[in-house]
Parts: sequence; C-alpha cells; structure tokens
Amino acid sequence: MAYSQWTLYKTLNQSVLILVFSNMKILFTLLIALSASFSIAQTQFTIQDADTQKPLEKVLIRVNDKSFFSDQEGKVQIPFSEPISAIFFLEGYETIQGNFEPGSYILRLKSLSYSLSDFTVTAFETERPLLKQSAAISLVGEQDFSRFNETSIVNSFNTKPGVRIEERALASYRVSIRGSSLRAPFGVRNVKIYWNDVPFTAPDGTTALNLLDLSNIRTAEVIKGPSGSIYGAGNGGVINLKSPADPKGGLVSAEYGGGSFGLNRSRIAISQQVGKGGFEASLVKQKLDGYREHSAMDRTVFQLGGFMPVSQKQELRTQLLVSDLDYQIPGALNAQQLAEDPRQARPGSVNQNSSIAQKSVFASLGHLYRFSEKAQNNTTLYLTTNDFENPFILDYKKELGFGYGGRSRFTFDWNLAGKPFRIIAGGEYQTALTDAQNFGNRNGLADTVRFADKLKATQGFLFQQAEWEPTEKILLTLGLSQNFSSFEIDRQINASGGPTGLQTRTFDPILIPRIAANYSLNTYSSIFGSISSGFSPPTIDEVRTNEGSLNLDLEAERGVNYELGYRMGKNRLNVDVTAFYFRLNETITTFTNEQGVVLFRNSGSTDQKGIEAAIDYVFIQQAVGFIRNFKAGTAFTGHYFQFKDYEQRGNDFSGNDLTGVAPNNLVSKLDFRFAGGFYLNFTHQFTDEIPLNDANTVYQDAYNLVNTRLGIIQNLGKRTVIELYAGVDNLLNESYSLGNDLNPFGGRFYQPAPTRNYYGGLKASFRY
Repeated sequence: MAYSQWTLYKTLNQSVLILVFSNMKILFTLLIALSASFSIAQTQFTIQDADTQKPLEKVLIRVNDKSFFSDQEGKVQIPFSEPISAIFFLEGYETIQGNFEPGSYILRLKSLSYSLSDFTVTAFETERPLLKQSAAISLVGEQDFSRFNETSIVNSFNTKPGVRIEERALASYRVSIRGSSLRAPFGVRNVKIYWNDVPFTAPDGTTALNLLDLSNIRTAEVIKGPSGSIYGAGNGGVINLKSPADPKGGLVSAEYGGGSFGLNRSRIAISQQVGKGGFEASLVKQKLDGYREHSAMDRTVFQLGGFMPVSQKQELRTQLLVSDLDYQIPGALNAQQLAEDPRQARPGSVNQNSSIAQKSVFASLGHLYRFSEKAQNNTTLYLTTNDFENPFILDYKKELGFGYGGRSRFTFDWNLAGKPFRIIAGGEYQTALTDAQNFGNRNGLADTVRFADKLKATQGFLFQQAEWEPTEKILLTLGLSQNFSSFEIDRQINASGGPTGLQTRTFDPILIPRIAANYSLNTYSSIFGSISSGFSPPTIDEVRTNEGSLNLDLEAERGVNYELGYRMGKNRLNVDVTAFYFRLNETITTFTNEQGVVLFRNSGSTDQKGIEAAIDYVFIQQAVGFIRNFKAGTAFTGHYFQFKDYEQRGNDFSGNDLTGVAPNNLVSKLDFRFAGGFYLNFTHQFTDEIPLNDANTVYQDAYNLVNTRLGIIQNLGKRTVIELYAGVDNLLNESYSLGNDLNPFGGRFYQPAPTRNYYGGLKASFRY
C-alpha cells in the first residue's frame, strides 16, 4: 500500500475509532442517565413498626390492580414513573392509604394496640383527640367485635365500663348506660342512637337496634350520661354507630359461621372504588334455633352505601338498609319453672306464637359542603318505613309506620382574643306516622280488633355549642339546646266501648345546658369535668299500653349529671377513669298488673353515684419472635344507685338499690398474637347480684362469664386473605339470665341465657 494511501487509511480509522469511542461514551452516558432516571422514577418504601422502628416483612401493598410485598428489610419498590395511590395492609396493624410521587419513603405502621393519645373521636359534633374530649366516652371497634362470636353486639359492648346490653331473647336487645334501662322492659329506650350521622332512634324515643347486623357497624362511640345539649332527649347517653362507605380499590369478601343451637350465618360483600368515590354493598343472612324452646331467630340485612366527592368543596353520602327480622319470644320464667327446666318457654308462648316479625327500609342522603377552610355544613336527611307484627300471649299487635327527618349542623372556626374558637350550631327534626291495631290472639292468629289508633310522634331541637381554647392546655365548652316533642293518639276503634277521637300531649320546650372543661396535663394525659342536664319524655308505648288504656299524665324525666375524669395514654399504657353523680327526678319505672300487662309510672327521684375505669397495657409489641403482641386490659364499673324518694301503694322504697342495676362489674381481657398470623383472645366478666324488684327482695345471683376465641389470618398470594376461627362462649357453663324482667306479676323474673356453646367460621376476601 502506498504511503499516502496508508496515511489516509490510518487517518480514516482513527476518525472512525474516535467516532465509535465518542458514540460509546455518549451511549454509556445515556445508559447511566436512563438508569438513574429509572431509579428516580420508581417509588421505594421502607416500612417499619411505628413503636420499635424495626422493619416489617410481608406488608401487602396494593397499587391499582397490582400487589407487592415488603422484604425482610421492610423494603419494596413500585415500578411506576407516575404518582401512585397505594394501600398498605398487615394483620395486626393499621391499614393506611396515601398518594405518593416517585421517590423514597419511610412509612411507619401503627399497631392496632392504640394509645389513647392516638384516638380521634367525633363526640359532640367536633373531631378532636380523645384526650381533648370533655366527656365520658367509650370506643368500640372491630378489634372488640372480632374477639367474640360475631352474631350479636352484646359481648363487645359489655366490655366497656358503664355500658350493658342485655338480650332477653335472640335479637331482643335492651341497652343500659348507667342504669338507663330501668324503664325499658323490652326494646331500647332512654338512649339516643345514631347510625352514620342519621338519627336511628325514632321520634317516640324507641330504637329498633335489632334491625342491624354486627357487620353494619364498623365502630361505635358511646357517650355516657345526658347529652341533650347537642343530641336531644335521653338521659342515658348516646351511641354513634359508624359504617360509612369507604371503598379502597376493588374487594369481594365472603364469610360463613356456624355453631351450637343451630347457628348459621353467611355474608357476602363488595367494595368498588369509582374515581375518588365508590360504593359498598353487603348481604347478611343469620339463623338460630335458640337455646330455649320457641326462641328461634331469622334475620336478613342488606346494606348499600355510596360516597361521591362532587368537588373539593362538596361530598355526597348515601345509605340504604333493608332488614327483614323474625324472632320468637319464649317469655320469662318463675323460680320453680327455672329449676324444673330453664330451656322451656313460658306456658302459653308456643300456643300463642309469641314472636315479632319486622320488615324495615331505611334510606338516607348526606351532603357536606365546605364554604371555606373555616366554615362547613353537614346535612343528612332520611326516610324509613316499618311493618311490625307482634303476636303475644295476651294480644296481637300490628303496626305499619312511615317516618322522615334529618339533622343539619354548621361549624365555624374563628379566633377569640387571638385564640382558637369554634361554634357549632344546627337542628334536628323527626316525625313518625303509624297505623296501630291491637287484636285478640287466638292460637297465634289475629282475632277481632280490640282498638285501633293513628299515631303521630314528633320531636326536634335546636342546638348551639361554643368551644374556646384560651391556652394550649385548656379547652372550654358551653352547649345549649331547646327541645320540643309531642305525640297524637287518634283512636279509631274501641271495642270496649270507651272513648274514641284525638288526644294529644305536647311537652313544653325545655332548655338543656352543658358546660365542660378539659385541661391537658401534658402531651399524654388530661383531666376533664362537666355539668350537663338531660330530659326524656315518655314514649308512645309507655303512654299507650297493650290493654288499650292511655296514661297521658306521665311526665318527662329530668336529670342533672356531674362528672370528673382523668385520661392517660403513654407508650403502651392506657388509663381512663370517670367519677359521676346523676340526680334524676320524675323517674319512670315499670310494674305489671294481674293480666301481665307492663305499665309505667313516675316514681319520685333517684341518686346515681358511680365510678368507671378502664386500664390496658401492651406487654409485648414486636415485629419478630413467636409472640408478636400480648395485651391485657380490665374495665371496672361501680354503679351505686338508689331510690331517693320513692313511695308506691303504701310502700316506701326510698334508700333501696335501683332495680335492674348490678353495683359492681369487672371485665378482664387477655389478647395474644403470634407469628404466622395466629391469635388468641380470653375475656372474663364478673357481674354482681342484681335487684329484680323495687322492694329488693329478689336478686339475680352474681355470675362469671368466660369467652375465648382463637384463629389464624393468612395472605394467600397477593390478592386473597383468609381467616379461620373458632371459639367458646360461657366456657364455665354458668346458669344466668342476660336480661331479667323487673317487677313482674307472678314472679316471672328470669330469662335464662345459653349455657356453654361453640362456634367457628371462615372469612375470605379477594382484591381485584
């Protein structure tokens, strides 16, 4: 090759090599840049235990329709370059959801063994931490429900101090908060109940709590004592039940449970996110043959809830509840019948088909509007229908009812003297119209009509509440409401020849004040005190008895409550103690005539002193090891209630213990969670002897109940979670009555509760 050619060739090759190396450098740089860009575009999470900061393995993360798990170091990478919405789930920990830009995050999940300082409640229409609330409040949540057989609300609520729910027959509830069931021989009275911000208590003061399945309640806040300043009539207190639609992705769940005395329960549910909102629907079917003769129960409940965020300022919520309930009433026994055979029904109950059949539809629409960051309105309206049929030993009752109402509140946040100041103002109104007919009962069939009435019950009130924080440690609250109520009884038929026509009773508007204060001792403890007034007018069932008489002279009960409390939630220790004194005038009590009809009367006054305490401690909380969580808790109720001024039929009962109230109640709980998703719960409840008549000559013996449940929760792949469980109720096989009849005719005090019984079931959920 000629020199000039070689020189040219060499020069060309050098140029090519330079070009190649230059391009490789650019390519390598681009690859590094792309790799760095890809690394940055990913979203990486490091997930830890909030208490120990140790990594959490096998946390399930759902992003759209994809699932991921954290590794042994608690780390997981999500290969999305755009912002994501993720849900984090690990058994025993709080499920959280959030929106994340690409990047790296450290997330700390809180154990379900909460400290009181972590709780936020909405009592008295204001969302504040529990340590800031100036009232005696008990919280009941899914952890409480799932430690028992999930067929009834009874056991879970009865673990809370000051709260007692009785079940005289299957699905026949009686709620007592600080002795408020004195005037409730059956049903729920003198306690105001809300369900998803809607008044579930009818305007006549009664509540068909048995229309709800336990699955229709996600959490509950129990406010003890008069709360009329914001919730209207009722001296016993308020129960706020919550289960609003909260769809997160797509979820299908199903469960089945069975057990002793013919228990069969099945449920299927779906949760579907639609945009930023969505809907939830569930269908529950439960059947029981019952422990006693003629005590079967059959209930079907359908719930549909929707959540629609219209804009950043507006939200719409809907609820539909359809309930079909049938249950038999075995009736109360006297001491001799109880000794002979506690499983027998009261003579006559079977032949007369003593039972209740009730079909109800409850629909509501809620609207939240935010005028600004400091002002908003929340309004909920509802409609309800009720078809009620009650053959009883003495008669046969049919009722067809329709009701409507609503509640609206405005919240304004300002400053007063440069300090946070909040005003809450609003109103509530309810009306119920009922066609009621009472027939004779001929072998369980409606015979000739005895009397028929058109009934109308109306109640409403306006409320205002001011909250001011003059310092960071002090919260002052002043509440006031003006309440009114009335009812009409238009007698259409009176077969006994008595008068017919319209009779009305209107209760004068009553002002109900409340003043309260909360002082934060430090970041983890506080003290509070309050003085509150309450009133409770008689219900139509108390005025219009089964025998057809009308007692229009019954007066409303009036009471004043004083209470002082202390709360502390530090690390693993929770303490909640309240002392109170409640003075009730014009107390409504019950008695039974010779025909067995329950009648009512105003009976002087009562003095109700008490102390309620709850303490729990988490001994072990760790992300590794065989025992992952060990928690113990106890709740004590001391109710020392007496008749203050009570004389009836020449008998002076002043100074006697209040009928139907156990002076002492102690609940102890042990909860274990183990590696592999296993759990074990123990509950022991001691109930002191209970006076069953005003003379205090007959008592229900003290008894001890022990319940236990064990199970396992497992992830099957990335989409499916299953739970297998089994348990025993009344492990000690105690003989007792969970709801006695008070002051009955013929000594029929006793409603025997089930002996030792077993249950088990399977739950499964699938995310799609």
